Amino acid sequence: MIGIFVLVIGAIAGGYLGFGRLGHSRAASALATSGAPTPSFTLDPGVDAAMSAMAQADAAASSAAAQASHANQVAGRQDPASRSTPRPPYPAPSSCKVYTGNRELGCGLMLDAGFNLDQMPCLDNLWTKESHWNPTDRNASSGAYGIPQALPGDKMAAYGSDWQTNPVPQIRWGLDYIKNRYGTPCAAWAHSQAFNWY
Repeated sequence: MIGIFVLVIGAIAGGYLGFGRLGHSRAASALATSGAPTPSFTLDPGVDAAMSAMAQADAAASSAAAQASHANQVAGRQDPASRSTPRPPYPAPSSCKVYTGNRELGCGLMLDAGFNLDQMPCLDNLWTKESHWNPTDRNASSGAYGIPQALPGDKMAAYGSDWQTNPVPQIRWGLDYIKNRYGTPCAAWAHSQAFNWY
């Protein structure tokens, strides 16, 4: 708010100075085109002091505006923690704290994979239906395995050698599968609802 006030005062002072200079240059130009000798102008000391004070105010306003702009830019860069400090490898961000356990982990990994937070309810529905987020869940009839129910399960080995028990490689594989095949978790969930598989 102070920055805006300083900018307004600076703009008024700048306009006044510009108007005074414009009037002075027009008078000089009119004398020059009339053929009359151009007199030397001397300003009243009070006017000269006022114009000098206004010029100083204009310079101060410009400096304050520049400082305020710089401060706002620095504050904008430091505001979100994700911009100023890298996120640790797998903890879920605070917006995922409504979930617990593997769901919370999955939410954080989903954001890391580039999906928006609004996709999490779909992912939660999908993998709750498939495995209840159990990393050791195996489908007795098909052999599909883990949280995303990969078929065969060893597809997830490319994401970690401990894929059979670790939810992280399973979730990362599942998110890549969803991205490549459906685009988003909500599209995968819609397919699952329509066809009972994804």
